[in-house]
Amino acid sequence: MKHINTYLSKVGKSRSFLTIFCSVAILGNVFAQQISLEESKEAALKHSNAIKNGLLTIEKSEAFKREMVANYFPNVQASALGLYAPNDLIGPIDGFLPNGIDNLYNASATATEVIYAGGKIRNSNALADIQLETSQIRAEQAVDSVLLVTENKFWQLVQIQEQQKVVETNEIYLDELLKQQQDLLEAGLIAKNQLLQVKVNRSELLLNKSRLENMRKLALLDFSLYVGVAYSPNMKAAADFDQTMVPDFMYTEPDMDLTGNSNYELLEKSITASSLQTKMAKADMLPSLAVGVSAVEFGAFDDDLDSQFTGFAFGSLSIPISDWWGGGKQKLKQERIQEEIAQNNRMDGIDQLKVAITQSWYDLLNAHEQIQYALENKQLAEENLKVNRDNYDNGLSNLTDLLDAQAMAQNAQSTLIDAYTNYENKEITYLYRTDQLVVPSLESLKQ
Repeated sequence: MKHINTYLSKVGKSRSFLTIFCSVAILGNVFAQQISLEESKEAALKHSNAIKNGLLTIEKSEAFKREMVANYFPNVQASALGLYAPNDLIGPIDGFLPNGIDNLYNASATATEVIYAGGKIRNSNALADIQLETSQIRAEQAVDSVLLVTENKFWQLVQIQEQQKVVETNEIYLDELLKQQQDLLEAGLIAKNQLLQVKVNRSELLLNKSRLENMRKLALLDFSLYVGVAYSPNMKAAADFDQTMVPDFMYTEPDMDLTGNSNYELLEKSITASSLQTKMAKADMLPSLAVGVSAVEFGAFDDDLDSQFTGFAFGSLSIPISDWWGGGKQKLKQERIQEEIAQNNRMDGIDQLKVAITQSWYDLLNAHEQIQYALENKQLAEENLKVNRDNYDNGLSNLTDLLDAQAMAQNAQSTLIDAYTNYENKEITYLYRTDQLVVPSLESLKQ
């Protein structure tokens, strides 16, 4: 649907104000810059700190995964100790240490391999996988969110711009009508109050024009800051949508297929993560077995004592007996309760997700229907303006009726613009809720 056609001027009499009203020519100031929706999205994706943080979180999760993988390999440690004392650490020994020893050193290296830890290492690696997958999903959601917000801000700007066109068109209309009334007043054909009526309507329109311009500048500033482009008061959001027809409605029913839905995937990941936390709490209550080797060398720096080297292998078994009835048991109970809470949250989350999708679909359907009604109302209002214009020119109606018809036609056009831009926002929201947005890969967003 995303096309804006200008209104075609209707052929009419040289003094037909309807022709002026129905035509939208190039009005107002010429914008020095234009930015399309696609350009806006591209700029926002590069600028967004939320996306940058999402990518950084993935890197963090990848580092955590590598940390957990390292637990599968032996733990190697080395240490050294040197001692020096003003007095002898070891006194003189005849025939062995005649001078005593005032210094010592010790160096050792140990490698330990965990053979069994109750599945804690395996489950910690599985939990790291879940964390990485969750980080990737949330980063993708950040991309979706940026695209959603960008479109919302873009169409808000378009809405204001199109409202300005309506106001400027009607300003031309009232200027022409004001000139006519001045001519008629000078000719003594109308009372002065008719001229004042037109002036009042024109003043109200100019007030609305000023309000819209301020709104446009504020919306433009907000838009520029969000997408990361330089602010220029003359920048224009370049969008095209057809204001003469109702867009095709392609969404016959709410898409309730949650397969691949990011929010649903996060709910599932939370269940898996909670289950792994329970298994790790249980592993803390199980025996752990490790084996290792160690090498030690000690001696004196001045060679008064021959260095000694020894190596040995060892095994260790740890049984957390007190955890079976103490803190370990209570921690396991907490994790099991948390797992049950996660299950309940999952069920609630699925229900809320379905409601949100359904609500977005009905909002979109209503927005589509509003275009139909607004388009019909605009056509009727324009026909009413034409009839009142003809009646006024032929002396069959008064100026008040004509001004009312003009205001009605203006409001109808404004309502139609609101309906079109609202439909755009509701459509992108529905696509966002159902995870149907076309987004670039996370890899392509890395700088």
